[in-house]
Amino acid sequence: QVQLVESGGGVVQAGGSLRLSCAASGRTFSTYAMGWFRQAPGKEREFVAVINWSGETTYYTDSVKGRFTISRDNAKNTLYLQMNSLKLEDTAVYYCAVTKALSTDVADWYDYWGLGTQVTVSS
Repeated sequence: QVQLVESGGGVVQAGGSLRLSCAASGRTFSTYAMGWFRQAPGKEREFVAVINWSGETTYYTDSVKGRFTISRDNAKNTLYLQMNSLKLEDTAVYYCAVTKALSTDVADWYDYWGLGTQVTVSS
């Protein structure tokens, strides 16, 4: 019912910025909370940020607070992650996801996932 496609990844120098986008298809997109997760080589998938269906409520993992901003444009069926002041430890594959539940940082409760986009931060 919902398909997600991430874009905007790439290679950026430490301290730089990237904006990730997640294009969603589905008539009920605006009723779902959406989140970003990331996974680095050899590590488990990690929660990054979530935004509720209306865009009024957001939550971030501590390591990205003050640097990343999650937003959504329901009219465009698109989720965004603005990443500033990037650090080497931000290097990972970033995934967008949709949950029919309330906003959550638990990956198991997300119903749909994109295939990911690579973000590499260099020194």
